[in-house]
Amino acid sequence: MKKNRRVISAAVCVLLIAAMLIPMLSAASVGSTAWAEESTVLYQNDVFTKRLYKTVAKIGFGSDGSMIVDDRQTIRKVYGLLAGMRLKAKNNTKKNTENEKKAAAVAVVLYKKDGSKKTYTFTGDLMRTGKKTYTIKKNNPAGEIREIFETRSSGAVVKAKYPKVAQYPNEADYTNANGEIDYDAYSKAHDLWWKDAKSRRELTGYADGLDRFLTDSTKQFLSEAKSENRIYSPLNVYMALGMLAELTDGSSRQQILDLLGSSDIQSLRRQASALWNANYINDGLTTSILAGSVWLDKDIDYHSSALETLAQTYYASAYQGEMGSDELNHQLQEWLNEQTGGLLEQQASEIELNPETVLALATTIYFRAKWHDEFYEANTKENTFHTPAGDVNCEFMNKEKSYGVYYWGDSFSAVSQSLEGTGSMWFLLPEEGVSVDELLSDAQAMDFLLSQDRNEWKDRKNAWVNLSVPKFDVSSMFGLKDGLQALGVTDVFHAQTSDFSPMTSDLDGLSVTRADHAARVAIDEKGVTAAAFTVIGVDAAGAPLSDEEVDFVLDRPFLFAVTGTDGMPLFVGVVNQP
Repeated sequence: MKKNRRVISAAVCVLLIAAMLIPMLSAASVGSTAWAEESTVLYQNDVFTKRLYKTVAKIGFGSDGSMIVDDRQTIRKVYGLLAGMRLKAKNNTKKNTENEKKAAAVAVVLYKKDGSKKTYTFTGDLMRTGKKTYTIKKNNPAGEIREIFETRSSGAVVKAKYPKVAQYPNEADYTNANGEIDYDAYSKAHDLWWKDAKSRRELTGYADGLDRFLTDSTKQFLSEAKSENRIYSPLNVYMALGMLAELTDGSSRQQILDLLGSSDIQSLRRQASALWNANYINDGLTTSILAGSVWLDKDIDYHSSALETLAQTYYASAYQGEMGSDELNHQLQEWLNEQTGGLLEQQASEIELNPETVLALATTIYFRAKWHDEFYEANTKENTFHTPAGDVNCEFMNKEKSYGVYYWGDSFSAVSQSLEGTGSMWFLLPEEGVSVDELLSDAQAMDFLLSQDRNEWKDRKNAWVNLSVPKFDVSSMFGLKDGLQALGVTDVFHAQTSDFSPMTSDLDGLSVTRADHAARVAIDEKGVTAAAFTVIGVDAAGAPLSDEEVDFVLDRPFLFAVTGTDGMPLFVGVVNQP
């Protein structure tokens, strides 16, 4: 009797497995043709359910519909489902019909509670998901199912260590309760700060060879502004492209090196590291913070040497998680907001990686500095700005008889405002009848705008400048792909020609599918605040005083540049509408 029961039970099990397999067979192996319905496993409330035809067999629920709390029991039930779906194709090849050969794989789609999905293909004792292959064993189902299906939180793989910067002393920290200042302690702290700041200012030569990149890329990206505002950070994009060069090889790398003006990858590393250190300031007086990050798919094995190079040269941290998930997208957006002081929150919210993304690079710069001589708020008056679309009224900051240097060229004039503890902000005003696009195509004007040393400029004079500049807060976000291709970086955008072998050996046919750049610059009576980010996604796919006065009124579209301590342009932009 017991034997008969066992036979009946076995028969029922065979029928159940057959009922499960018939609608679920699909040709997931390479070169096969799909001929059956795909099975589906749903992930809901941390448990699984299996959909079969129009009915749903619940896995992880009791017979009354209540959820089974026992995690081990749920996992074992899921394992039983998956194990029952395996086909012993290798052992039964001779017995298989032609259709059975085509159906040597079973595909299961796991729909997760965040709305994303993942496909698992079973062939014999192997299960493939994404780019990884697992062997299904019966001796430890709970552990294996956890390893395969359990959602892994995204986390840091490599954390970059930022250099320490001596802090600018605050007198309040050296003042006792009686209001007396400890000048000895304050002086020592100030000396330490000055020594550190001076060492950065003494760095020279690291920007050699950047002329072509600065000129060509600025013209390329700002010329597309038309009547809109357009902000671009050459340094930020340089760092992103430098990181991309580290992850590529062959002609993919060489095209980037050519654009950045580096003869080889070692030269690029030296220059990028020097640029980073010369422009990184976080000393309590001036803020110029550069940051980088790499975002990795948790199912891919990456070469650790590449990540270490990015951390050491570009101070880039690496994070790993599930591409396309809400969790990783949110983490990337939060990272962008944190590094840019929340100035680009709207733009960051538009950055989302998709499930096909293999890796993404992100670089940021956050800049904040006070004017060396602030504008008086009482002098701020409303005036008219002539935009390409018509006149608008806005607030203009004004300084009368501010002694400085007035520059001019064939089609422009220019003045600057010094920033506390760092470089300057330069304003270039086109001559009447000259557009900003014409200025961007003017070699003389571009040479001046992007120059790191204007002391030798011939057309200049000392003068009392009556400056009137509109307060503005301008931002933009645009794609870099077309512009980079126009500048000669093409291979990385095509799977047939790209080479990402320094980063991973797991995949071929990778290509850059997105390259976004966002930036924002705001000025008021106190100073300048600016930020920028770049995200690149790779899918598997001194003179005598003068009595002369000059009126410099920026009441029509103009160019500007914000420079670092040594004159390196950190931000350049077109203001069409303040």
